[in-house]
Amino acid sequence: MRTKKSSELISASGLIKLMTHAMMGAALGLTFSLALVLSNPAVANLLNNGGSQAVAGFVLTLVTTFAIGATLTGVVFIFAEDKQS
Repeated sequence: MRTKKSSELISASGLIKLMTHAMMGAALGLTFSLALVLSNPAVANLLNNGGSQAVAGFVLTLVTTFAIGATLTGVVFIFAEDKQS
């Protein structure tokens, strides 16, 4: 009978992989927010009239959303790698 090994997600390398996915998502969120502001003048106008709090809220919302999504995707990838090995 095979011994059940622990998930790679709980190890130090698993946490580093998750942090890497979260950072990639944050970078993607920043890139998307910049592209959205540059390509859509209505969004740029809203942010221009809203002040610094509107800009911070807009950017933080996109960065957080993308980072959470990338982290959850990383969890799925790590579980899929564990099942293959």
